[in-house]
Order: sequence, then structure tokens, then C-alpha cells
Amino acid sequence: MEPKKKKEPRNDIMIRLKRIEGQVKGLQRMLDEEKCCSDVLVQVAAVKAAINKVGIMIFEEHSRTCLKDALETENDKALDDLIVLLNRFVH
Repeated sequence: MEPKKKKEPRNDIMIRLKRIEGQVKGLQRMLDEEKCCSDVLVQVAAVKAAINKVGIMIFEEHSRTCLKDALETENDKALDDLIVLLNRFVH
């Protein structure tokens, strides 16, 4: 049995973004069809959760690559940049 190949983070992120795009188009259809507001809000919450997950995935990849390299060179600016980035993402 062959081991499963680990997905490239970029590919996984792109797949998720395409799914989100479909969800947003679905929201537009729901509004065009004047669907129940509570149903629309459930879908809005799903899109928000999906976008947050993509942001977390990108942040994790950034931490594993760019940030790791910067910290190994003792680049204090990299830590400052991380703090700014985290604040933007959280708010």
C-alpha cells in the first residue's frame, strides 16, 4: 500500500477558495430568489468560517517558511511583522 501524498498547502488553499467562491455564488442566488433570511445567514456563517480557515492555513504556512527562516537569522523585524500580521488577521 502506497502512503498518501501530503497535499501541497497552496493546492489545498486554492481548492478551499474555489469552494468558497461557489458558496458566495450560492448566497447571491439565495438573495435573488428571496430565500429566508435565516437560511442566508447560516450560509454567510459558513463562508466566514471557511475564509477564517483559509487565513489560518496561510498563516501556518507563513510561519513554517518565511517566519522560520527570518527567526533563524535572529531578525527582530520578522517578529514585529508577525505581531502586526496577527493583529490584522484577528481583527
